[in-house]
Amino acid sequence: MNHASLILRHREKLAAWTMVAPALLVTMLFALYPVLDSLWLSLHNIYIGLPQLGSPFIGPDNYLTLVRDPVAQQALAVTLAFVVLSTLLELSCGLIIALVIHERFRGRGLVRAAILIPWAIPTVVASQLWRYIFNDQYGYANLLLFGEHVTDYVPWLAYPGVAFGIVVLADVWKTSSFAALLILAGLQVIPDDLYDAARVDGATAWQRFWHITLPLLKPALLLALLFRTMDAFRVFDLVFVMTQGGPGDATQVLQFYGYQTLFTEGRIGYGSAVSVAVFLMILALSLTYLRAIGSSLLERRQP
Repeated sequence: MNHASLILRHREKLAAWTMVAPALLVTMLFALYPVLDSLWLSLHNIYIGLPQLGSPFIGPDNYLTLVRDPVAQQALAVTLAFVVLSTLLELSCGLIIALVIHERFRGRGLVRAAILIPWAIPTVVASQLWRYIFNDQYGYANLLLFGEHVTDYVPWLAYPGVAFGIVVLADVWKTSSFAALLILAGLQVIPDDLYDAARVDGATAWQRFWHITLPLLKPALLLALLFRTMDAFRVFDLVFVMTQGGPGDATQVLQFYGYQTLFTEGRIGYGSAVSVAVFLMILALSLTYLRAIGSSLLERRQP
């Protein structure tokens, strides 16, 4: 490689870093700094209502307390259950939706736009919608089941298992269309020649789906799983608006527990430890998914 080529490559790298630098600075300012600040706060014992105590450095004591905290353990169990149920249902519904809207039929564009409406609705609005539907006095669910003249309605959100299921249902209704959008992008890059060759060989629709569509959709499915798992771990709006973590602790996820610890109890250090723990779990899962996505892409490129 001659000297002129080296200079050209150096200029291209410099131009690339110049264009990327503003985005990196914004990311560091609004994403990295809050994480580092929360990590620093989690190493101190800080109470909003007791400023005379100061902010003594206690090291990992907040994290040790978090590990032994039964309420945090219950919140973690609820969070994991919510993540598993919501992501599996959203991927399943998203796959079905993507397969339907990928087909050619009249009015397909209108159907695609309509499917994205739940995802476009703000989470707070969607939460209020589902809270209204299952209200025990004037909710639409009771109206459909019992009519207008029944006074003894079902308090749906007062039952722990039912309330948890309703929160999962609300999340699935809102975000399945986003998973469908990611999966649809994966469907559109699968060559039609593969399906034509399979039909010539006598493959049924199920065989074409199982041996062609599903293996080639693996990167898109993993990407959808990554985004939905991250969002499910960070769920807060649905719980805050619909149930406030109740009844009991049936819907109290880690993010909401951290919010209560920070702003209701005023335990800044311990609440920051909860937030950092959630961040570390999301980071670990994200790295695992990204490695799986990279492996699947390498397998797809191999002849």
